[in-house]
Amino acid sequence: MNVEELKIIWKKEEEIAHIHGWDFSHIHGRYEEENDLPWDYEKIVRQYLNSNSDILDYDTGGGEFLLSLNHPYSRTSATEGYKPNVDLCREKLLPLGINFKACDKPSEIPYDDETFDIIINRHGDFDAIELYRLLKNDGVFITEQVGGDNDRELVEMVLPGTEKPFPHSNLKEQRKVFEEARFQIIRAEEAYRPIQFYDIGAFVWFAHIIEWEFPNFSVEKCFSQLLGMQKMIDKTGKIEGTIHRYLIIAKK
Repeated sequence: MNVEELKIIWKKEEEIAHIHGWDFSHIHGRYEEENDLPWDYEKIVRQYLNSNSDILDYDTGGGEFLLSLNHPYSRTSATEGYKPNVDLCREKLLPLGINFKACDKPSEIPYDDETFDIIINRHGDFDAIELYRLLKNDGVFITEQVGGDNDRELVEMVLPGTEKPFPHSNLKEQRKVFEEARFQIIRAEEAYRPIQFYDIGAFVWFAHIIEWEFPNFSVEKCFSQLLGMQKMIDKTGKIEGTIHRYLIIAKK
């Protein structure tokens, strides 16, 4: 395949790069990540759930994970701040009886004090003081977060010198934040694991979706770098970077 043909293919991926909820099915089989984390977020959440728990999923995305828990809808609440996902959640969650509210300010979550037994948050924003307000006594907050070092090798391949969007997102600093908010840390872990792409089109789509890590990325702007990455795939079958994740379970 010649250079111009590659450019056409990659630009098509660029044009269709959008997301419905938090659905990466467009590149399933074309990339891999999070297959070998040392914890299972879903399993952990289920360990804390019981049918009488009042739960909140803050930054629920499209509600996909929340619905997979099959928790009683009358005891389930959720928030989301990204406008396309807010509309999706209103269509999907409200008719079920889930108490969904639009919210893009983690320090101003529109529920009363001591409402929830469990608050969950996967890859969303949070404010420890606000979480403490919302939780009942002995309530728990469970979060898996994307760390500040996430995908840095990949960013450097196409946008060298780009600053980290969330430099304070790491276990050491965030653990201290929760302790200062009077939480008891039940569990805290951090992991660095590989992320692999098997074609550059999949990477182009990904980089557009994760725009806060790849600011101002485009095929046109980064074409020479993408060609260099294509040579890596031709040689080794993949390009590889590192994901950064951490897990915190904190009790009020």
